[in-house]
Amino acid sequence: MKLIFAIVNGDDSSAVSKALTKNGFFATKLASTGGFLSSGNTTFLICTENEKVDDAISVIASKSKKRTQVVDNKMHGLSPDSFSSMPMEVQVGGATIFVTDVERFEKV
Repeated sequence: MKLIFAIVNGDDSSAVSKALTKNGFFATKLASTGGFLSSGNTTFLICTENEKVDDAISVIASKSKKRTQVVDNKMHGLSPDSFSSMPMEVQVGGATIFVTDVERFEKV
């Protein structure tokens, strides 16, 4: 048994949730915030059998799209020159996924 932690962009949260459900995976959704851009994310907790981990990751990956976003680099401390406030493009989205062993799982 494995526990998958999948952190996805808030824009992709609904599509990931629907796709997981459609493919037979049960997930708990937690609101979370990214440290880099302080943007809204959703962290999914998915407990599944070992042989289904790759399937779950494929579902998440298919609905978690990377995209570029324009940000003010002064606001986010991205510019070494503190007087510069030129906007810059950064890549957001996609998913960060952790898989851990589960010693015990119960639904009561």
